[in-house]
Amino acid sequence: MADSDSSGPPAPAPPGGPATPAEAVAGVEVHAPTRGNRRLEALLAAANGDERLKALWRMQQVTADRLGMSDHSWVHVQVVLNIALRLFRLLVRRGVEPALVTDHLMRDRDAEVAIAAACLLHDSGMSIHRTDHESYSLFLAAEILPRLLADAYGEPERTVVAAEALHAIIGHRRRGDPMTIEAGVVRVADALDLAQGRSRVPFETRRPNIHSLSAAAIDRVDIRAGEERAVTIEIAMNNSSGIFQVDELLATKLRGSGLEDHVEVVARIEAEHEKRLVPVFRV
Repeated sequence: MADSDSSGPPAPAPPGGPATPAEAVAGVEVHAPTRGNRRLEALLAAANGDERLKALWRMQQVTADRLGMSDHSWVHVQVVLNIALRLFRLLVRRGVEPALVTDHLMRDRDAEVAIAAACLLHDSGMSIHRTDHESYSLFLAAEILPRLLADAYGEPERTVVAAEALHAIIGHRRRGDPMTIEAGVVRVADALDLAQGRSRVPFETRRPNIHSLSAAAIDRVDIRAGEERAVTIEIAMNNSSGIFQVDELLATKLRGSGLEDHVEVVARIEAEHEKRLVPVFRV
């Protein structure tokens, strides 16, 4: 992902096998460029100091492992968090206003906090079950968010930011009907964690499927300021199976996100022997 900001050190990989709860989350932290946003810094500090949240991140991955799915641990959380902030800042640069500004007369930086809070907890329901996990995420997040936001906001602002984050969490599912820019950003950012590393588990367990094969076809995802639109997302593929990842997963999340008019997706196949088949794929 192209970004001039540093996202900090990579998140440590989850354990490859059984581990005690304390061992599994030892040293776990997530990082993102805060650009001096003190409230965002306070949120991330609270998250990195919250053992219950880390335990939920661990359980998200346990469920994913049981199902032979791609990474859903704190590694995925950090990737989505950084992509979301990158997307949002590019949108703001082009004058797109988030709901925290238009509806609540707060600031873009408050919208960053709501987006980050949603990213931290968007898959927490995976700790319970994959099916309908977005709904389960809501009641887990509703209990945790006030604690994570306590050092950043007093009331009633804390509840407003938490509510917008909860809307973004439920809005990230396939038919989530996001109604805010913040929710649309989280939805699209989640879909943009689609590069090769996400196929690790299915290949290691010798259960490759179209999801893992198409993920392995994605070499690189670059997010940059666009010319005609606020954001251009360029995806480099090494073979045409990556089209499934782009069209079925990313395009489905982009449509209905509220970001369609602001984001352009261009996927290119770099392998010479496949360029004649699908040289460029656009969303």
